[in-house]
Amino acid sequence: MTDPSEDGTGPELSVVIPIYNEESILEASVTQLFSELEAAGLDFEVVLAENGSSDATVSIAEQLAERHAGRLRWFSYPEPNYGGALREAIFRARGKFVICEEIDLCNVDFHLRALERLREDRADLVIGSKAMAGAHDKRPLARRTATKVYNGLLRVSLGFSGTDTHGLKALRRSAVAPIAARCIVDYDVFASELVIRAEREGLRVVEIPVEIEEKRAPSINLARRVPRVLGNLGRLMVSIHLGKDLADLGLDPRRKRS
Repeated sequence: MTDPSEDGTGPELSVVIPIYNEESILEASVTQLFSELEAAGLDFEVVLAENGSSDATVSIAEQLAERHAGRLRWFSYPEPNYGGALREAIFRARGKFVICEEIDLCNVDFHLRALERLREDRADLVIGSKAMAGAHDKRPLARRTATKVYNGLLRVSLGFSGTDTHGLKALRRSAVAPIAARCIVDYDVFASELVIRAEREGLRVVEIPVEIEEKRAPSINLARRVPRVLGNLGRLMVSIHLGKDLADLGLDPRRKRS
């Protein structure tokens, strides 16, 4: 089977967006996104990666797919899992370039600046950094502090050399999708693993500053995410530094002991 992102039958750009319990902003955000992408003259599709929603998100996604037939697709990942849904969306994307978006951001200014670098073959992966010089992070203080602490952990534990891994990303699908297939963690840490493995495998990773102002509070409480994030960071450290997964060492905390 031919790959639409490589044989010219797909659009130039796929915008992939994980969504979880987003009934309050989904329709308005997608409508605005389509308007801005069309105004920019882009050849695009939007892929919504629903994952475990318990509100009206699925029915709204169905309505949007009917309204934007041929340009918007959606699928359901079987559990609330941001990383798993994002990875599957990258695999399903048909575009030569893929933007990994957030439904509460939809930053088309980033799209255009990142696409310029990808089109000119100056990068394989472009990160929209909330933490580098020139960025404007308008999120609450607790969220900004958590980002700084998390990025510090990545630098100390995994040798990450950048300033941000989470949030907006633009990628050359042919270069980055194979790395996504080799990633071992899901949930929030998948986004970090993707960036770190791309960097370690010699891809051209470029950061550009972005202005971030979220439309709503995080759909999953920050404190509830910490234990899972730390557990997945541990798995990733073992994989990166030892070339193994915790399961290979008999230490996988997800495996029940007999």
